[in-house]
Amino acid sequence: MAFPEDVLTEDEHVVLHLHPHWKALIRPIAVLVLAIAAVVVGVLMLPQSGGGSIALAVIGAIALVAVLWFGLWPFLVWRTTHYLFTNERVLLQHGVFSRDRRDLPLTRVNDHSMSQRFIERLVGCGTLTIESAGERGQSVLVDVPGVSRVQTTLYELIEAQHDKHSLGDGEMRDILADMREGKPLRDPTS
Repeated sequence: MAFPEDVLTEDEHVVLHLHPHWKALIRPIAVLVLAIAAVVVGVLMLPQSGGGSIALAVIGAIALVAVLWFGLWPFLVWRTTHYLFTNERVLLQHGVFSRDRRDLPLTRVNDHSMSQRFIERLVGCGTLTIESAGERGQSVLVDVPGVSRVQTTLYELIEAQHDKHSLGDGEMRDILADMREGKPLRDPTS
C-alpha cells in the first residue's frame, strides 16, 4: 500500500519513504518454499488411495495455514509499515487492518541515534531512535535500511528546519532596535 500523499501539508515534500529492511521477508519466503516443498513431497511419496489422500489433505491444510500465518501476514505488516521523512516532520505509520500513525515535527526532535548489530551491519540496516519533546518521548524505528544514511539525512532536515525558523544576529538586532523605537513588529521572513 502506498503512503497517501494527502497527509502532507501544502509546502511539505517527501525526502525519504522507507519500509523496514528486506530481511523481514526472509522468513515469509522460507515458509512459502517449505510449504510448497512439503506438498510436493506429499504428492510424490504418499499413496494415491486410502490414507494417503487424507494425509495429503492434512499436509495441504497445514501448509496453507503456515503460508497465511507465517508468510502472508508478515509480508502485509512489512508492506504497511512506513517510515516517511519530509522537510517538516517524520511520519511513522503501521497497521494492516487498523492504522497507527505518529507525526514527529522536526522542530521537536531533541536527539537521534542509531545502532547496528553485526548482522545488521552486514545486510545494511539498523535501529534508529528519535527522541522528541512530548508525551511519548522516544520513537524506535527497527530494521531501517541504510540507517547511517537515514540518520545523516534526518540531521540535515532538522538543521534546515532550525535554520528556517531561527533569526540571524542581524535580524534580531533590527527587531530589538525597532522595539526600542516603538515601531510595530514586522515579519523577518519578508
